[in-house]
Amino acid sequence: MTFTVRGADLARLNSLTKYPSIPTYHTLDPAKGGLLDDTVPFTGAVIGTEKVDGTNSRVISLPDGEYLLGSREELLYARGDLIGNPAQGIVAALRAFADALAPVTDDVIRVHYLEVYGGKVTAAGKQYTGERSVGFRLFDVAVIDDYAELMALPPDRLSAWRESGGQRYLSEKDLTARAEADALTLTPRLFTVDAAELPVELDKTRSFLAEHLPRTRSALDDGAAGAAEGIVLRTADRGTIAKARFQDYERTLRRRR
Repeated sequence: MTFTVRGADLARLNSLTKYPSIPTYHTLDPAKGGLLDDTVPFTGAVIGTEKVDGTNSRVISLPDGEYLLGSREELLYARGDLIGNPAQGIVAALRAFADALAPVTDDVIRVHYLEVYGGKVTAAGKQYTGERSVGFRLFDVAVIDDYAELMALPPDRLSAWRESGGQRYLSEKDLTARAEADALTLTPRLFTVDAAELPVELDKTRSFLAEHLPRTRSALDDGAAGAAEGIVLRTADRGTIAKARFQDYERTLRRRR
């Protein structure tokens, strides 16, 4: 059956393309909100990228040549809509890019995941701009080729598939090539280290973050206050990924003292 966005189950399409939850590098205690001592295990080379404090956004390119824009949780706009959901400024920030983006040429769904940030997008906007500028950075791309089979799943099974790592993401090499082809800026690449060099103690991890990201590298203008949110750790094939946020370590270490 030929895919058409007007004939698609949009609730399932939304679930299929949502960005999954990413674990914290040190396990987050669900009861107290602090960090525990165990960490996500990495092997091989680990790439560190800046975690930008904005709003998680999607450009969903569909097999019929159409596209949808979404936040992390909702679909907000389809190509040609007279009215789009203005939530968090996502549509205003991404519509021109999506209009110019080359459509997929195969029978797949491709999703660009971008962080829209600055302005009044989040309370951290002032860290990136003193002029209320808004920008966006690419941080992942997923390609889903078995979408018809997946969208036939019951909603709970589709959600479980997504949250258990079912989506196929581009490797670091292919992601870089995709960003260049689409004239997009990736979230800043900070370092590549062997997994054995990653600290496992909470205080040493906090120092590691400060060493590699003393200030944001995603400022939109010279008026940015400059505080960084944290670092995302990922293997080159994106098989393992975790986030490490300054505030989590500072809060946990303060409580322990």
